[in-house]
Amino acid sequence: MSDGGSDGAPERDGLRTALAGLTTRGRSFLAAGVAAAVCSYLLGQADLLRVGLLLAALPLVCVLVLHRTRYRVAGSRTLAPARVPAATESRVRLRMENVSRLPTGVLMLQDRVPYVLGPRPRFILDRVEAGGRREVSYRVRSDLRGRYPLGPLQLRLSDPFGMCELTRSFSASDTLTVVPRVEPLPAVRQVGEAAGYGDGRQHSPALAGEDDVIPRGYRHGDDLRRVHWRSTARHGELMVRREEQPQKARCTVLLDTREDAHPGSGPDSAFEWAVAGAASTAVHLLERGFSVRLLTDTGSSVPGADGAGSFAGGTGSADAAGLLLDTLAVVERSEEHGLSAAYDVLRGGNEGLLVAFFGDLDEEQAVVAGRMRQRSGAAVAFVLDGDAWTRGPGGIRFSDGQVPVAERLRLLRKAGWTALPVTPGDALPALWRAAAERTGAPETVAGGRS
Repeated sequence: MSDGGSDGAPERDGLRTALAGLTTRGRSFLAAGVAAAVCSYLLGQADLLRVGLLLAALPLVCVLVLHRTRYRVAGSRTLAPARVPAATESRVRLRMENVSRLPTGVLMLQDRVPYVLGPRPRFILDRVEAGGRREVSYRVRSDLRGRYPLGPLQLRLSDPFGMCELTRSFSASDTLTVVPRVEPLPAVRQVGEAAGYGDGRQHSPALAGEDDVIPRGYRHGDDLRRVHWRSTARHGELMVRREEQPQKARCTVLLDTREDAHPGSGPDSAFEWAVAGAASTAVHLLERGFSVRLLTDTGSSVPGADGAGSFAGGTGSADAAGLLLDTLAVVERSEEHGLSAAYDVLRGGNEGLLVAFFGDLDEEQAVVAGRMRQRSGAAVAFVLDGDAWTRGPGGIRFSDGQVPVAERLRLLRKAGWTALPVTPGDALPALWRAAAERTGAPETVAGGRS
């Protein structure tokens, strides 16, 4: 952010506003000068008139100088970084530059920040010489994900004599994005599913320049062992074979955002655990080369860069992960009462690996979730026990109409899901490994993190 002061236009009533900025000292000097001028007229004392004019002129000159200086101070703000995980600090740097030919008086800076990021920072700068610069910084931190505006920056100027104080608000602002915390997951293969470029992969014809089964014209650098002599004789020019290339494995991360499914609120709530789990899973699979789609119970998919509603992993996975995290930073609970919309999206075709984060399910929604398994190559469900999150000291509260977590797990496993319960304090990396161990899948996966 930058907001220069040299090109800013004064307000229409700028001088009136400047006069309103006279301090108690300035008003006293002005009143004393007027009183002295009146007494000199009544008493016929010329020397007293000169003293009165001097006393009255001093605060007025300070007002004029300060009014002009207000628009000769430039301010800027930088965030490092502008995207941070929850409960992580970001440093905000403020830079002030005096672009006028006169030094400033005392400056007070105040940046406007949301309450969740902490108190408003204030800084005092004694004096900035002509052409001089000053830099100050402060830190912000939030345990709650979201997008938070920073600014506008307010600047309070005063003259060296303390006659006048003026406030200027800069127009520019910045946005701090607080994304869910991402935990590194162990390099295990889920439910026998192949890695992004691993065994069991599908094949698809490549675009021009890659391998495919249809002969194409020879290009400089092609391997001569791939020359297709029959096509060469037919076309009268060198033709090379194009073989099949592997297609990236696909994965859908399903996040249950129903308000009824996630009781409680706050950074330690079940819903926030599910959001962080979806973020960790999506980033992990992107790094392994999967094409990842984020789907919610509303049936809406996060639009991906590949034009098909998913983000391609491998090269550029960091950018794809950033876009996914930005989306999860602002995801809210929905007013949906069921998972039918998500099921309608999933039944359109084979989705490859399906990883779901479910909240409380009644019997009907447990059946719908079970049918989702039929449209995927493999499915892993993390079922959050809402009762465990809302259980009070010495008591148990069961959500109305919800199936106990043990029954939910039974229904999902019967439908073919690898389902695990989630309670407060459970770590996703341990659950991720447990899901793989339930199917006896091998642990070594190329490109995974340990």
